[in-house]
Amino acid sequence: MQQQSNINHIKSISQLVRILGFPAPLHPLIALVDYNNVSIEMFPKGQKVSLDFYKISFKPTFTGQIKYGQGYYDFEEGGLAFLKPKQIVFSPEDTESYQGIALYFHPDFTRNYPLGSIINHYGFFSYYVSEALFLSAKEKEIIANLFATIADELDNNIDHFSQDVLVSQIELLLNYSNRFYNRQFITRKAINHDIITSLDKLLDNYFEEESSLKNGLPSVKYISTELKLSQRYLSDMLSSLTGLNTQQYIQNAVIEKAKEKLSTTNLSVSEIAYELGFEHSQSFSKLFKTKTNVSPLEFRHSFN
Repeated sequence: MQQQSNINHIKSISQLVRILGFPAPLHPLIALVDYNNVSIEMFPKGQKVSLDFYKISFKPTFTGQIKYGQGYYDFEEGGLAFLKPKQIVFSPEDTESYQGIALYFHPDFTRNYPLGSIINHYGFFSYYVSEALFLSAKEKEIIANLFATIADELDNNIDHFSQDVLVSQIELLLNYSNRFYNRQFITRKAINHDIITSLDKLLDNYFEEESSLKNGLPSVKYISTELKLSQRYLSDMLSSLTGLNTQQYIQNAVIEKAKEKLSTTNLSVSEIAYELGFEHSQSFSKLFKTKTNVSPLEFRHSFN
C-alpha cells in the first residue's frame, strides 16, 4: 500500500485482498470480502484511504448512531454505502464499521458493457458515507440475496459467461439501490423537511446579508458545504421531493427575491441584477423570462 501525501492509495483489487490477508481473487477485477473474517489491526484508525475501484458495502445489521445531515440518527436496519474510484475516505475508528460484506469491482470490469457508460448516472457513488442507504427488512432480504448470488458466482470456476452474469447482477444491485434511495427520500420526511427548511433559511440569509454583492450568486458547492451534505445527495433528495435539482432550487429562490424587489422597490433592473449577484443584467433578464415567461419590466408593470 503506497503512501502519497499521507493517503493510503490502493491501486488494484489484488493488492487490496493481499493486504486483507486473503488469497488472490479468481478474477483480478472483482472481489467480495466478508469483513467478519478480517483483522481490523490491518487498518490504522483515522487514516486517509483512496481506492482505484468501486466499493459497495452491505451491513445486514447496524447498531449505533450515524451522522446524517447536520444531526445524528439511530438506525437498527441494515444498510448500503457506496464509494467511487479515487474518493478519499478516512478509515473508521470503530469496530462496527468493519462488519458486513463489501463488493469491490474495477471500472475495467464493466467498461465493455452498457453499465460502464452509465454507471456515473448512479448518483449515490458521489454521496458521503454518512448518507448511507438504510434498508427495511424486505429490502435487506433482496440485497442479501443479490450478494449471495454474486458470492456463488465468484466461488464457481470462472468461465466465458462469468463476467456477463456478474455485471448483470451488479447492475441489478444498483437499480434496486436507486429505488430504495428514492423510498428513503420520501419516508424520512422529518429529516428531509429539516434540511429543506435549513436550505430556505440559508438562501434567505444569503440575500438579506447581501453576500451576493461580494460572492455572486449562491453556488451549489456553497449550499451543500453549509448544509454538510454532498452535492449529489442534496440534488437527488431535492429532485425526489420537489422535482428540482439544487441549481434549479437556487434559481427559483433568486427569482422569488427578484419579484420581491421588482414589486416593492424602485431599483432598476440592472441594480436588482447586481444586488442578486449577477455579473451582467442580461443574464438576469434571460433567467427571469425563462422562469416566469415575462421580462422583469413586464412583471413590474403588472403591479402598476
